[in-house]
Amino acid sequence: MPAVHTLREGADWVQFPAPRQSKNMENKSQELKKVREIEARINRNLYVISMMLTLMTMAIVLTEFFSKGEFPNFNVDIFYLGVLVVYSLHKEIVRLMGKKTFRHHGEYFVYAWVILTGCLYLVNFSTKNYFVSEQSTVLTDLSMLTLEVMFVFAITRIIKILRISYTLKRKR
Repeated sequence: MPAVHTLREGADWVQFPAPRQSKNMENKSQELKKVREIEARINRNLYVISMMLTLMTMAIVLTEFFSKGEFPNFNVDIFYLGVLVVYSLHKEIVRLMGKKTFRHHGEYFVYAWVILTGCLYLVNFSTKNYFVSEQSTVLTDLSMLTLEVMFVFAITRIIKILRISYTLKRKR
């Protein structure tokens, strides 16, 4: 059954067929749908990679902390942040394309880092610096990494809020 538009003209209702989409428009719509699906799949993979890298980085931090400096400083923070930024920005691009993404994943990364950092500071305090020597920078490095993760999260939240605000303004 063809689509029908109804308009009120004076006291009468007038019905007329909706404009048909050309084959070209239908093809472009199908292509966009395929691209959205591919990008959503890529985003899920980036999430899994980011989560695995987060767990690995946390394991390195814990090993460095509890080994009392027997292992070298963790130097994966720049690589880790790069992967996290790519995942976060890609997720926002997928959202801009109109594809729903998983909810609240950014918060999980932030919560995990804040909790880990807080717990290690608490352990350090309660053991009177037993695990951290004077030359160890593990807690300082961890604090910086946590703040950088929070910054990435804040930037993506700002992008999301701006996108929603822009969309609401356009609808008015």
